[in-house]
Amino acid sequence: MLAYIARRVLLMIPTIFLISIISFVAIQLPPGDFMTSYVAGLRTMGENIEQEAIDNLRERYGLGQPVYVQYIKWISGIILRGDWGQSMEWQKPVKDLIGERILLTVVLSLVSLLVSWFIAIPIGVYSATHQYSILDYVMSIISFIGVGVPGFLLALIIMYFAQTRLNLNVGGLFSQEYINAPWSVERVIDMLKHLWIPVLILAVEGTAGGIRTTRANLLDELNKPYVELARAKGLSEWKLIWKYPVRIALNPFFSTVGWSLASLISGATLISVVLSLQTTGPMQLRALTSQDMYLAGSFLLILSVLTVIGTLISDILLAWVDPRIRLEK
Repeated sequence: MLAYIARRVLLMIPTIFLISIISFVAIQLPPGDFMTSYVAGLRTMGENIEQEAIDNLRERYGLGQPVYVQYIKWISGIILRGDWGQSMEWQKPVKDLIGERILLTVVLSLVSLLVSWFIAIPIGVYSATHQYSILDYVMSIISFIGVGVPGFLLALIIMYFAQTRLNLNVGGLFSQEYINAPWSVERVIDMLKHLWIPVLILAVEGTAGGIRTTRANLLDELNKPYVELARAKGLSEWKLIWKYPVRIALNPFFSTVGWSLASLISGATLISVVLSLQTTGPMQLRALTSQDMYLAGSFLLILSVLTVIGTLISDILLAWVDPRIRLEK
């Protein structure tokens, strides 16, 4: 087990290195750069900027250098000094910009993920063990609706009813006076007051999909010989279901931890934009559209590294949960 993990970790190093190159090159592929977009925006508003000033800004951010030189400066700064570069649009260090937003995104996404799991798994197990019952039909209809309705549309509907019927302001994660305030007990309480609506919206799709996945996988397992054997030995039905087939039916949850770990940082970008959430999603989208290369590249690198780490965690969890899976010696 330890040897397997060690080999996987060693393989992760060149993988992450290759990902960092692809991430940085990918944001350079669109024509132009940040300065091109910046100057075009100024001229659209009727402002003029001299070519000398443009050249000075290009030199300041290294935009006039070859891509490989820019990459070496960026990756060496991250590895040697923990310097993720300077955001061109925000005029701030990248690590300062994404630090607090990552914390808020992790809290929001992790709570949503756990809520969806805690709801989806018991309901999915009940639907499978009570197939074609009235509650099974009801849960199936609800889950189909949850999967079919886009998250951003659900966000718009909830915002409308919350503001028109309940007179609640559901935009953002904080009240106006706490947006830029330092962390305190009052700010945490204010965040919790706003957190339930985005958690509800984000959890709906995950819960709906989780119910369908758990139900389908568990139905496949319930009629297998090992279940009949355990039942013939007199094992109680409740213990039998949860000890054996449910563990195997939950494999898809563990196999997608790699994606879930990355989504903790990226968040649901469209939903975050609709709800004006102070998470990483809107900032990441803005950085990509404005070609803010250090900020966009840092987001892509972080998400890719988390996906690689999450894949390793998924493999370990699958080997632990499912006894049929054996790691290589």
